[in-house]
Amino acid sequence: MKKIFDDISFKCSKLVTKNYSTSFSLAVYMLSPSIRDAIYSIYGFVRFADEIVDSFHGYDKEGLINDFEKEYYKACEAGISLNPILNSFQQTVKQYNIADDLVQAFLKSMKLDLVKLNYDNKEDYNEYIYGSADVVGLMCLKVFVKGDQEKYEALKMEAMRLGSAFQKVNFLRDLKDDNLILNRNYFPGVDLNSFDENAKKAIIEEIEEDFRVAYQGIVKLPMEAKFGVYTAYVYYKKLLHKLENTPSNEIGNTRIRVSNYSKIGLLAQSFVSYKLRLV
Repeated sequence: MKKIFDDISFKCSKLVTKNYSTSFSLAVYMLSPSIRDAIYSIYGFVRFADEIVDSFHGYDKEGLINDFEKEYYKACEAGISLNPILNSFQQTVKQYNIADDLVQAFLKSMKLDLVKLNYDNKEDYNEYIYGSADVVGLMCLKVFVKGDQEKYEALKMEAMRLGSAFQKVNFLRDLKDDNLILNRNYFPGVDLNSFDENAKKAIIEEIEEDFRVAYQGIVKLPMEAKFGVYTAYVYYKKLLHKLENTPSNEIGNTRIRVSNYSKIGLLAQSFVSYKLRLV
């Protein structure tokens, strides 16, 4: 039966989420069961594309990402794919009417990682972040509002700013790998070989402003989504706080993490705030 295959497809997307990101998986688990599978499917799709360009060294990355894109559109046309990640994602795209320009913007940024190593100006930087992160937030928002276009438009800007904040935190946390392994620098005007406190402070202030705006949208989210998104927000705010308290020279030499013990504490904190209607 097709339903069995579809169920397996969504379970595969959930498995990808759990194995690649325990923190995001925890946040998704805090969403209403009615929308979890759709968010898992979005994460599975974007994670596989990201892995192609970031991790599959020694393979034809360009060929793989192009094949991944072609197979996705074949799945959309046929309504099925034997790749369970694409099979689940194409169903979510159709069910929640996710615009193709969001998917295209995401794939464009992924392909840029194959050819572009430095972002010398804000325009290119913002375009990359829009495609790699903002549109993912918009895809998720489509699921959260369950097709309500008026709600989507009302929360669109805040969803994009949350995606930007998450991505910039990731850039700062992954400074070592991006610089030493992938030879990339996403921050315009920043020399990673002489990364100092002033550069770190400017980046953190930019992220804090993204979070400030994003929070205004989180409190307006439907109840099915609010707690899960707030949990992710609290986790990334904690990660940013750790980065702020880490000397700039250490950020470039190590990867800052939030311990599992701390994650449990943050979850409890989020739950109390949610139940007390503080968010």
